[in-house]
Amino acid sequence: MTMISEPDIPAIELSEQEKAPGRPSRARTIGVVAAGAVLVTAINVTAAFYLYRGVNDLRALEARLDQLGQFEQRIGARIDTVNNGFQSRFETLDRQLQASFGQINGNIARLEQGQPVAADAETPRAPEPSFANTTVAETSAGENPSVGAPAFKGKAAPPGPNPSYQRIQQADGKVYYKKIN
Repeated sequence: MTMISEPDIPAIELSEQEKAPGRPSRARTIGVVAAGAVLVTAINVTAAFYLYRGVNDLRALEARLDQLGQFEQRIGARIDTVNNGFQSRFETLDRQLQASFGQINGNIARLEQGQPVAADAETPRAPEPSFANTTVAETSAGENPSVGAPAFKGKAAPPGPNPSYQRIQQADGKVYYKKIN
């Protein structure tokens, strides 16, 4: 900065503190700004570290949730398989029961007409499941003999192929099984 001065007037030199009273020096201001910058940088590094840990935890949690979804699908498929097996067994038992009732009704009709009933002739049946160890005749033999068997007027349907079932899950969580032919 250029100063214009008159040579007749003496120049007055001011000291550093007299130049700006109450104002800190430049070195002190730079030191305070640098300390603030270091503090902000330390806070940012700490926040970045915790954010990185949080993101890694979130990724691990998402991976476990994906595995849980796959596990749920596998369990659902196995439950469907087991349920189809039980439904098939129940259908087989129902067919056997209907065939037995049809045979009993046929024997009753022959007895009413006076024809002898051939005990040796057995009607063909569906294969019996391994868990069914008793027959209708065995279970009714233990009951009161005075109670007669109910007379069924309809003819039993011939046993068909084992039906399969489709699992239907509704939005409210209820599960239904639909028979597929």
